Amino acid sequence: MQKSKAKIKKSSHHKLKESPDSEKNAPLVSVSLFSGGGGLDIGVEDAGFKNLVSVEWDENAVETLRYNAVRKGSVTRVIHADIRNVDPLEIAQPGIDLLHGGPPCQAFSLIGKRDSLADYRGLLLFEMIRFAKAIQPKALLLEQVKGLLSAPDERGEHGGVFRRFTRELGELGYTVKWSVLCAADYGVPQLRERVFIVALRGPNGFYFPPPTHAAVPEETPLFKIKPYVGAGKVLGDLPTPVLKGQEASFPNHVDVTPDRDRERIHPVPEGSHLACQLHVPLSIRRNLSKKDTTKYRRLDRNEPSLTLRCGEIFFHPTEDRYLTPRECMRLHGYPDEHILCGPIRSRCGVARNLDQHRQVANSVPPPLGRVVAKQIAKALLNERKNI
Repeated sequence: MQKSKAKIKKSSHHKLKESPDSEKNAPLVSVSLFSGGGGLDIGVEDAGFKNLVSVEWDENAVETLRYNAVRKGSVTRVIHADIRNVDPLEIAQPGIDLLHGGPPCQAFSLIGKRDSLADYRGLLLFEMIRFAKAIQPKALLLEQVKGLLSAPDERGEHGGVFRRFTRELGELGYTVKWSVLCAADYGVPQLRERVFIVALRGPNGFYFPPPTHAAVPEETPLFKIKPYVGAGKVLGDLPTPVLKGQEASFPNHVDVTPDRDRERIHPVPEGSHLACQLHVPLSIRRNLSKKDTTKYRRLDRNEPSLTLRCGEIFFHPTEDRYLTPRECMRLHGYPDEHILCGPIRSRCGVARNLDQHRQVANSVPPPLGRVVAKQIAKALLNERKNI
C-alpha cells in the first residue's frame, strides 16, 4: 500500500455551529473515506450533503476524484494518503453530519482467501471507528460485501468482526441499523448485493428505503414496483467504442479486447457463458470448469448484469468484445458527466493500481448510495427540528 509522507494541513472548510438556529439552517456536510472512483460520494452529494473531504490512497482513483471535483467546481478537498497515516482532526473538525465510506472488501469476500483481520485490509474497516471517535459525526454510513456479516474475528468466532464493529459503534453512542441491499431493487441494472450499515447518535430515526423495482413487478393502490432494468436499456444508445490508443468519441468508451479473446467470445449465446458451451473445441474452452459461470460470460439485454467484479469483465450482449469502462459505468448508474482517469487495462495485462474497470467494480452504485443517503438526511433533518 502506498503511503503519503506529505503533511496534511488542518481543514478550515467546516466550523462548529455557534447557535441552535444556525445549526438548523446549515447545510448537511460529510467526510468520505476510502472514496475510490467516487460512486458513494456522488450518491451522498445527490442526496443533499456537501462533501468536504475525500480520502483515498490509490493514485488513479485520486486523479479521478480531483478531475471531477474541478469539473464540477466542488468544494471537496481530495487527500491522497494511506488512511492509517491521517489524523482525523487535521482534515475535519467535530460537527460533521455524515462520515461515509466503503473500506476494502477483499479480506471479507466470500470468493477470496477470506483472511479477515489477518489481512491488513480487513483492519482498515476499523479506521471508520477511529475517525468516528475523533470527529463525532452525527451519522455514519458503511458499505461492505455480505461476507462481513459472517467473517471470523481473531479468535475465529463466526461473525465476530461484524459484532465487534457494531459494538464499538455502540460504545461511542451510536444506534446501529444494517441491511443487505440489492442495487437492482433500486433501478440499477445490476444484481449487486452489499451490506449497508447506518449508525446515528442516540435514537436512530433512520429507515432503509423500500425497493422500487423487482424481478416480478407489482402494483397496489399505494405503490407501484417497477420491473428490473435490463442491461440493454442503458447500453443501447452508446456509440461504437474505439480501440485502445485511439481517441475516444465518448469518454471512457474504449474496447480493449484481444483478438484471441474475440474467438472465445463469439460462440457464447446472449445470457450464457463459455464453460457450458460443450460443442466448442477445447482449444477455445481450454481449462474452464463448470464452476466458471462468470468467466467469459455474455450479458443478456433483457436482464440486469451480474455483479461487476475486479477480476473479470463481462461480454457485450451482442458484440464480440468485453464491456468498455463507460459501459460498466452505465451498469453501475454513474452519470455520463463523471470521467474516469488512469489506465484502461488490457484483458491480459496487469495494472498495479486501480484501472478504470476496477474503479467502477470497487465502487458503490451512485443511485443506491443516493437513496440510502436521502434517508439519512431525512433522519438528521428531523432531529434538527427538535433542537
